[in-house]
Amino acid sequence: MASASGGLSSVRAASPGTSGPEVGDPALLEAALAELDQLIGLEHVKGLLRELVAFATVQRWRAGAGLRADRLVMHMVFSGNPGTGKTTVARLVGRILRGAGLLARGHLVEVERADLVGEYIGHTAAKAREVVQKAQGGVLFVDEAYSLARGGERDFGREATDVLVKAMEDHQGSFVLILAGYRQEMEGFLRTNPGLRSRLANHLEFPDYGPDQLLAIADRMLGIRQYRLTSAARTRLAEVLRAPASRAALVQGNARLVRNALERAMRRQAARLVRGARPGPPSAGALLDLLAVDLEGPLQDLAAVGSRGLDLAAEWWREALR
Repeated sequence: MASASGGLSSVRAASPGTSGPEVGDPALLEAALAELDQLIGLEHVKGLLRELVAFATVQRWRAGAGLRADRLVMHMVFSGNPGTGKTTVARLVGRILRGAGLLARGHLVEVERADLVGEYIGHTAAKAREVVQKAQGGVLFVDEAYSLARGGERDFGREATDVLVKAMEDHQGSFVLILAGYRQEMEGFLRTNPGLRSRLANHLEFPDYGPDQLLAIADRMLGIRQYRLTSAARTRLAEVLRAPASRAALVQGNARLVRNALERAMRRQAARLVRGARPGPPSAGALLDLLAVDLEGPLQDLAAVGSRGLDLAAEWWREALR
């Protein structure tokens, strides 16, 4: 679920005489929101982002009416397992806030611990400030942000965290910081610095996808690349996504594991078509269709990542194909 812990109520007054939020780019905003709506699931995340846009719009109206216009604290925490859409949504956040007039550029700067933490005294602060500078006007997305606190009190990750906290205060309104990672680890990380939680007003949780959602995601991924599953292949994919042997793997990879399986299936389809090629290319239908046999290896591997192991997963798949 998503919550604005302090979100819409944690606003900072604009300086006297300021005109409030910029008009922005309505066409960009409309396109980015439409792309957001096309994402599978994530209803709470979509709702909070629309609240941010609505708040910016109302503040613009208030400024036009000569009323006080408040500035929303936009920094965020994204918590959830891999493959649940955190990076995809972060890109859309930049475009949405640019379209709403809340960011000047709306670009995404994606970093991890190695991009922020230096190797010697004085190096970390310089690296972290450089990253913040690159993100000005856009979104700074720190993946696995909890790793900044893994080294203990003397680790340089603490210094990088201090730089980020200061940047949120010094550059308020000029960039958005998104810290992302596993839910439990992020909760622990937020407790390591007293300034973190109060400045990260919007906490968005990205739940794991269910089997039906993953199947819909697979259909969309294939449609974008102009492939399709035959009826038999789609049935087999649905069976594997619902199988206990696959669930442990899917929780750790979600849509990312499904994408990897489909990409391997495309390669297996290509090999199959080339092996059986007659003079001239296959028909358009043959080029479109992924068969159950194309999915066999990729889905065996997906199930094997689960706790029951490769042998049991292969046995399950052989039974499913009978």
